[in-house]
Amino acid sequence: MEQHGISKLDLKRRNRMQVLKILKQRGPTSRIDIAGALELTRAAVTIITNEMIDQGIITEIGEYKHVSEKAPRGRKKILIDINNHYRFALGITVEEEFVSVGLSTLSGDVLDKRNMKVTDNTDRKSIYSFFIKSMNDVLADNCLEQSALLGIGFAIYPTMFSKMDIGIKDGSPDFSHLRRFMSSYTELPMVFDNSVKGTAMANIDFRKDRTPDSRNIAFLQYGRKLNFVFTNLNEPIVAYDNRTDFVNKMIIDPGSDRVCQCGRRGCVENEISPESVKRKIVRAFSREKTPFLWQSAKGDSDFITPELISTAYSKRDPAVVTIMDNVFTLLAVLINNLYFSTNPQKIVLHKFGFLGDLSFEKLKDTVLRIGGDRVADSVTLSFVEDKHHFLSGCALAIRELFYNCGGYSGETTDQSEREKE
Repeated sequence: MEQHGISKLDLKRRNRMQVLKILKQRGPTSRIDIAGALELTRAAVTIITNEMIDQGIITEIGEYKHVSEKAPRGRKKILIDINNHYRFALGITVEEEFVSVGLSTLSGDVLDKRNMKVTDNTDRKSIYSFFIKSMNDVLADNCLEQSALLGIGFAIYPTMFSKMDIGIKDGSPDFSHLRRFMSSYTELPMVFDNSVKGTAMANIDFRKDRTPDSRNIAFLQYGRKLNFVFTNLNEPIVAYDNRTDFVNKMIIDPGSDRVCQCGRRGCVENEISPESVKRKIVRAFSREKTPFLWQSAKGDSDFITPELISTAYSKRDPAVVTIMDNVFTLLAVLINNLYFSTNPQKIVLHKFGFLGDLSFEKLKDTVLRIGGDRVADSVTLSFVEDKHHFLSGCALAIRELFYNCGGYSGETTDQSEREKE
């Protein structure tokens, strides 16, 4: 007979998933408060949470301490919370300039890491070999078996898809080649996605200063191209074709004197990408207009680097100041438009240190001038450092293999639960 509706296992998984998400959002919470939030009976929540405590997924951490001197009568509230050492996550992130491999707890606390610099000459074979060696070294150095891991999260920056042999199929990245390679070395569950989404999730799930009402952020990452993700109820929302680089085609300066290869005038890619900024600097490069930069680069524009542009800006090189102040203005226009089109609580900027220590404060001041207090107050920097960029992969793995499945791990658990039904 054909069966319809939700199975007991699916219902249990959904309830457990909701319990975990409440604990992630609120921190330590009582069963009574969880029951109220989920509109379940206290008895049902007790059954669910006791089972999860027996499995080591969550833990009781003690009695709720009342702020007032006189505690209310009745049953005392016992707080429960996620056991962040129940399993660990291995994150592997590939960015434009480095590969980052590391181990974290469920709350994103860093346990170990390995990083490798990447250049245009670094081949895929070298990167794949680094994956395997780092995975084995991290586990060995921390005396862990693979069974202690939830799985592996792979986070690949979009401009690195080609180098990693990742194509686009039906509008989404095709990670099948990388999956087949890794499957020959491990049977761990694997999650693959865009690193921009992963880093956005790390900024939601792993920030120590997050508040219970933190639900929506807009996340903008600077690189050879700009990439953008915004979240709704902590879930990442991307463009209709599941890509994050659509922001490059947004118009921020319709009066620009240069038309992009895409046929647009004044788009993000053509005005504030690293390539376009350097092009503007090189166009003004001369002994008269950029004296400090001219001397530092020995009159050769090939020697101009982002770091040198930053120093020239701080030294107030006339043409560099004019160009970079305009870049800040255009970036502030973009941030303002992204803010009012997505209505986030925070706009998180990642890898925006291209002008050193001056860049963020200068940008905040420009956003304040362009968009006002409301927009400027929302702008903050990503907490994910380059050396910990593997947290992007960890966030992907933990979301998919822990929270979204209610703490169930793998087919073995699913099968044992089905046998109970």
